[in-house]
Amino acid sequence: MLRYRSFSTTSRLLRGQNLTEKIVQKYAVGGNSSKKVFSGDYVTIKPAHCMSHDNSWPVATKFMGLGATKVKDNRQIVNTLDHDVQNKSEKNLEKYKNIEAFAKKQGIDFYPAGRGIGHQIMIEEGYAFPLNLTVASDSHSNTYGGIGSLGTPIVRTDAASIWATGQTWWQIPPLPKGVTGKDIIVSLCGIFNNDEVLNHAIEFVGDEAIAKLSIDYRLTIANMTTEWGALSGLFPIDDTLIDFYKQRLAKINNPNHPRINKETIENLVNNRVASDDDAVYAKHLQIDLSHFSNSLSDLSKQEIAINKAYLVSCTNSRLSDIQAAADIIRGHKVHPNVEFYVAAASSLVQKDAEQLGAWQTILDAGAIPLPAGCGPCIGLGNGLLKDGEVGISATNRNFKGRMGSKDALAYLASPEVVAASAVLGKIGGVEELNGAPVADSPEIIRSIETTQPKAASSSTAEDESAGSVEILPGFPQSIEGELILCDADNINTDGIYPGKYTYQDDIPKSKMAETKEGDIIISGFNFGTGSSREQAATCILARGMKLVVAGSFGNIFGRNAINNALLTLEIPDLINKLREKYAGSSELTLRTGWFLKWDVTKAQVTVTDSNGEVVLQQKVGELGTNLQDIIVKGGLESWVKSELKKEQEQQA
Repeated sequence: MLRYRSFSTTSRLLRGQNLTEKIVQKYAVGGNSSKKVFSGDYVTIKPAHCMSHDNSWPVATKFMGLGATKVKDNRQIVNTLDHDVQNKSEKNLEKYKNIEAFAKKQGIDFYPAGRGIGHQIMIEEGYAFPLNLTVASDSHSNTYGGIGSLGTPIVRTDAASIWATGQTWWQIPPLPKGVTGKDIIVSLCGIFNNDEVLNHAIEFVGDEAIAKLSIDYRLTIANMTTEWGALSGLFPIDDTLIDFYKQRLAKINNPNHPRINKETIENLVNNRVASDDDAVYAKHLQIDLSHFSNSLSDLSKQEIAINKAYLVSCTNSRLSDIQAAADIIRGHKVHPNVEFYVAAASSLVQKDAEQLGAWQTILDAGAIPLPAGCGPCIGLGNGLLKDGEVGISATNRNFKGRMGSKDALAYLASPEVVAASAVLGKIGGVEELNGAPVADSPEIIRSIETTQPKAASSSTAEDESAGSVEILPGFPQSIEGELILCDADNINTDGIYPGKYTYQDDIPKSKMAETKEGDIIISGFNFGTGSSREQAATCILARGMKLVVAGSFGNIFGRNAINNALLTLEIPDLINKLREKYAGSSELTLRTGWFLKWDVTKAQVTVTDSNGEVVLQQKVGELGTNLQDIIVKGGLESWVKSELKKEQEQQA
């Protein structure tokens, strides 16, 4: 099942911690204090490891631009080359040389092109390890949750900050707790597709079902929680996972491995960490796997011819995936009208597949090998989809144009279905290789249950209302202003008007409400989705607005906002109340006459109408002094420069 937690007035003193909160507590700067951290809190984190790939050189450039010359902790940083490994141009090879030279100079662990996909390396080499916090400047770092490591993506400015200071900021997301490879996560994305998990941390539970899931399946599910909209997807520490590491240790045959060794595995066995029984969640999303359903039967009946098939990517090109495809394709040949591309997740995976004979089985059937690493999944290298072509892929994204032409179609499927389709020449199932039709699936059983947290006692509530959040000099104790409503969902960064308004592309300026310094924008859900341009945040700051409120934010916008000293608050109840008030209004952007006050000391928001009547009051995440310091300094880059200056003065 899936659960997630939203903010409430429940006493922090009465709450237990879930697994995500416990891991963050361990890696939060000052996290060993008696004060617990909870979902919604802003904290400064010092992750166990930070990985960057081909973007390592842009991060290095930003790092050097901050005035930094030496990474804070070279054991924390990992560089891998995986995205554009087929590109042998002089420009790309020069970039790769620059990254390797920088890593060598700094003593950073470096993995060259051909070693494999960065996320797979992070798991194979034990950087991402159960119960640690590992980040990467790549959206699929959620993958690490498959082995019980809290993995989450960061942007390049964050990576540069970690290189220079060892730390960056993070807001502990509200928590949806989850279910069960590829068919499961694709179905979850389709079944719960109304932002139930957007920007949330997912914890997967269900003892019997989870225990039967192989680690490769867990990694696939955790990997694609990114496409589901979540910030992380975390599986429990159980016997299946511990057995995986015991087998991994035997395969490594290196008792001195710095991260995967007898001691680290024994520590897992003896110190299993799990959510507290009284950890707070607000919602359970549940599916019954015994009634699992998919759309393959319908697609097979449509006789959709394919041109290309792909067994590649960080999602589904591990050993069990390759073995599964080999078992399906053995004794068959790839259809003459199909190009079947295969690339292992890492060189170690390919070596294992070769030893088992699975790799050769796939090649003998007519598959085209690609080097271990990324490639067609992100539209790089050989085998891209051309105009009008149709592909079926064991990857994670089929956005228009991502795997080649924007006029091509890409379907996502499991390795087994990809292999079967490559033989059939159309989208189809394994049964069809033996002349049988794809069986119809029963309708999936699902449920959404909202959990109301228990109320705090009056004495505890009074104690907390007195204000417990420390405020740094220069940071306001409260932030308030009139709400300017921009009533739309999914406003992307291209639709955030530079410097003055927030609007959709088809909204004329005549309908825009004039803003003034101190106003607060409030918008719908998934605000700031799209590209990672920082101007989407800085243009709002340019008008003197210090706070944006929305039903939810796109993750990249949320990070860019804080990194540039623009505060954000997610208050879905507030946007819903305003939509009720202005239902039927033709004005898409207007001045509401409602005023919001964020009492930072109490971590509480109060909204009043034009008559001074309270229309909403609720708790929000605590804004700790670590994050306040970033805002006071004017953003993350300025904060890093300040920290570097302190170090230089101390060394002088």
